[in-house]
Amino acid sequence: MNHSDGRGAPAEQPAPPSSAAVGRLRLVVARLYRQMAQASGDDLNLTYAQLSALARVQEFGPLRLGELAAREQVAAPTLTRTLRPLAAAGLLTKEADPSDGRSLLVSVTPDGTELLGRIRRERSELLARRMAGLTAEQTETLMAALPVLELLLTEPRPPAHEGT
Repeated sequence: MNHSDGRGAPAEQPAPPSSAAVGRLRLVVARLYRQMAQASGDDLNLTYAQLSALARVQEFGPLRLGELAAREQVAAPTLTRTLRPLAAAGLLTKEADPSDGRSLLVSVTPDGTELLGRIRRERSELLARRMAGLTAEQTETLMAALPVLELLLTEPRPPAHEGT
């Protein structure tokens, strides 16, 4: 499918980013994440996988273990190992599924909800402090980049072929 530039001429495809630019983006994202993680007083030292699973259960729960494993894109045994410390810390519960006694439902406890809220607050406060040091133009540029960054969160779909 040919796209035009608005004047009828085919639009040029942008050059792919250089490996140096991709590396810079990767480092910025990783370092910013690490700084946010350090800013949140997670005295339980939860892993990224544990926090992700806890947040996913909060967002979509209660969930069956298989559903959560699919949402986290991990194998069920891996998920079981991830959840064990969360249950031991009282951050989530596992109960028999009333519609199928062979399955377990995982739910976030009030302590888990409080922990997630505190971590989110502390990480957001770090970003807000950093953003307060930006100029109005820099803040506008950052806000304009958000939709593009959000596109990076999903795997791109292959382009549709004409006539299909």
